[in-house]
Amino acid sequence: MKIITWNCNMAFRKKASFILKYKPDILIVPECEHPDKLVFPSRTPKPTDVLWFGKNQHKGLGIFSYSDYRFTVHNDHKEDLRMIIPIAVTGGAFDFNLFAVWANNPTDKDGPYVEQVWKAINHYDGLLTEKSILIGDFNSNTIWDKEHKAGGHSAVVKFLKDKGIESTYHLHHKQEQGKEKHPTLYMYRHKNKSYHIDYCFVSEELAKKMVNVEVGSFRRWAKHSDHVPLIVTLD
Repeated sequence: MKIITWNCNMAFRKKASFILKYKPDILIVPECEHPDKLVFPSRTPKPTDVLWFGKNQHKGLGIFSYSDYRFTVHNDHKEDLRMIIPIAVTGGAFDFNLFAVWANNPTDKDGPYVEQVWKAINHYDGLLTEKSILIGDFNSNTIWDKEHKAGGHSAVVKFLKDKGIESTYHLHHKQEQGKEKHPTLYMYRHKNKSYHIDYCFVSEELAKKMVNVEVGSFRRWAKHSDHVPLIVTLD
């Protein structure tokens, strides 16, 4: 299974063909327009299942299947955590819980970014099973821990690790949190303003199936978005 997250920086309908060349089974797209606006060119592969969440029709969170995998939102989805979506994924090689993430809720006085992830993993504690994937734009990194009173990035990482859930990028590339060699965001598309803020965390059972973790390059992706894709392949 290949699962990809790519913050497309809006107008996904015009950019889908670039990421679909990597043939994802599941694709998570923050800053994606509403499906009603997704009129793709005729040669662009069409998804087999779609979920979308957001209040801005031009800029929400899209979750796409390009395979036999099908999506059902869990009944205990908390709408206040509207950009972190708990999904039961079925129909493919194995069933699992997927948490699609775009940590971006400016209306929350407790914090719009990593605080959302912290709240979500505590709320959905019971769904963090031996087959879980949390993937998307977390808008966070250990380097900003001091800016958060509680529930910062390191706290999130520790909470998940205690559940046996770890970042695929850090496992595969043997990197430390906060010292990543491969950025996923180039702020304002400036190469010298780079940060690693997109992640794919998987439970231990799925980590054993990990084959490859790829981070896109600035040169290839800067013309399309301020983010590059994170591409995870599981056997």
